[in-house]
Amino acid sequence: MTTKPHDISPDTTPGEFWDNFYSAEDRVWSGRPNAALVREVTGLTPGHALDLGCGEGADAIWLAQRGWRVTAVDVSQVALDRGAGHAASEGVGDRIEWQPHDLSVSFPAGTFDLVSTYFLHSWLELPRERILRSAAGAVAPGGVLLITGHAGFPSWVTDPDPDIHFPTPEEVLAGLELANGEWDVLVSEAHEEKTTDPEGKPSTRTDNTVKVRRR
Repeated sequence: MTTKPHDISPDTTPGEFWDNFYSAEDRVWSGRPNAALVREVTGLTPGHALDLGCGEGADAIWLAQRGWRVTAVDVSQVALDRGAGHAASEGVGDRIEWQPHDLSVSFPAGTFDLVSTYFLHSWLELPRERILRSAAGAVAPGGVLLITGHAGFPSWVTDPDPDIHFPTPEEVLAGLELANGEWDVLVSEAHEEKTTDPEGKPSTRTDNTVKVRRR
């Protein structure tokens, strides 16, 4: 999220918006897994993972390559189809189930050993805290919830939108409303990540990560 698009119709559904977003290019993201996923999941015993907002599937594919069974969820069917194609080409298509969900309306059934979501931000209205509470509710005993989000605008943005608020790790934890005595907080921190500006020059952006384990 940087500059807000000016051509969003009030009648546009989340599925339409994100299908258009992904259809604009043959590949939107790098195809590499998120750095926080690699950092925080390496060493966990593989089980069943839920990837919320999976996009083109890089995280789901990385997990599947390391022995996880993955339910990958996105509101964009274009992104899901693209992810399924990438997974098949990587030989892990049979380890990933791709499910379309508008998370403000529906949520995948079941419980999971890992529930992860990265950059669950949208220019459209999104009940982020409610969705993240649903994510916590889907974590099996002994399982992990991993949330990474933007903590601010990239360094190259000189005129940030004052109406956009990026929650701190503390705000994310508070919004989860975790029951006392049932969870352990493993990580709650902000961290700087490398990125590039629109001209391809090196830049940075601060993100935050919250990682909790259900007892």
